Amino acid sequence: MSLLFTLLVLTCAFVVDQVSTEEDKAVSYSGYQVWRITTLSKEEHQVVLKMIEHFGLELWRWQESQTINTPIDVLVPPQSQIKVKQQLDQANISFVVKVADLQEDINDENPNLNASSYNTKAAHKMDWMSYHRLDDIYGYLNYLAETYPNLVQLINIGASYENRTLYVVRISNSSKPDTQPAVWIDGGFHAREWITPALATYIIQQLVEEPANAKLLFNIDWYIMPVVNPDGYEYSHVRNRLWRRTRSNTGSRRCQGVDLNRNFDFKWGGPGSSSNPCSDTFKGSKAFSEPEAVAYSKFIKSKSNQIKLYLSLHSYGQLILLPWGYAREYPSDYNETLALANLAASKFRAFSYRVGNTVDLLYRASGNSADWAKSIGIKYVYIVELPIRGFVLPASFILPVSKDFFPALDVLASKISTLNV
Repeated sequence: MSLLFTLLVLTCAFVVDQVSTEEDKAVSYSGYQVWRITTLSKEEHQVVLKMIEHFGLELWRWQESQTINTPIDVLVPPQSQIKVKQQLDQANISFVVKVADLQEDINDENPNLNASSYNTKAAHKMDWMSYHRLDDIYGYLNYLAETYPNLVQLINIGASYENRTLYVVRISNSSKPDTQPAVWIDGGFHAREWITPALATYIIQQLVEEPANAKLLFNIDWYIMPVVNPDGYEYSHVRNRLWRRTRSNTGSRRCQGVDLNRNFDFKWGGPGSSSNPCSDTFKGSKAFSEPEAVAYSKFIKSKSNQIKLYLSLHSYGQLILLPWGYAREYPSDYNETLALANLAASKFRAFSYRVGNTVDLLYRASGNSADWAKSIGIKYVYIVELPIRGFVLPASFILPVSKDFFPALDVLASKISTLNV
């Protein structure tokens, strides 16, 4: 798999490099296309990987362990499209154009905010018809803490590299803190995955403001961090829609930021992470080099005896992934945690999710947060890759994705409520 890891280093630098040249204007993806390539043999798979390396294409979706009949999604810039098509046609390898013009999809992705968002009399600007900027999200969290002080606590756990506050929402009707089993949920690790903060805030809204969900507060504390990477999230809104990483200084003049999901100190620096500061999987100069990862890990570690379920939301793939991700190895309780994940997955209706080990279903990712969470003793640890349309998911999908997720969350919460701290 050395060729694949070389590709990850080389092609993931693609988006990073575009930004470095013109910081004052937004990156345009006019004419860029997303192609889905399907290979029918190991030989065809190798042809595609070499072609991706040769043209410096960005891999969007692939599976490391399965090389036959597994789609590979790639971002193809306008200047490469004719030559890439010629090579695929010559090798008799089939592909379809999933996105004909990425910039058009970006332009259409997020409609104007609901009229209530501009109503100065409104208590907050949040809805789930549009993707919201950080100020709207944080404004909503503050509104909930002020409106429901007996249920919601807004916890400042630190600051990002660019000094944005890192917030965790605690939702609990218990009068005795830290005495109940807890659920941890996060979104926004990777900046461009806008659907994840949207889902995380939807879960918060449902737990706090929907009386029908009061049962989910029985014997459970909820800790939810909607935006783990606020600097990157804001940057993806104003400069580069496909930005993934943090915004810290890497020591490289051209390339900023670290992949937060390769920055944790369990198996840090192994396969699936990069030492190249221009790679989207750059692991950082050391484990926990990023203030966001430090604050996140310190808070979770302080609650690790209480947290029984860890859910990290990502996009995309319609997968529920279990540790380990650093290698094709399995924790001793893998079958037990797999059974619960399969039960939860059976509740999805609009979208179907596959369940399994991270490396079996996706690829190796050393230094990821879920492996770290498992390593500190959290029992049920899952990464959820949300629906499969791509990183640029129309805002019209927010409610369908979120509503479809809730019955699965109910299954997981029911299990956690029976556990002891």
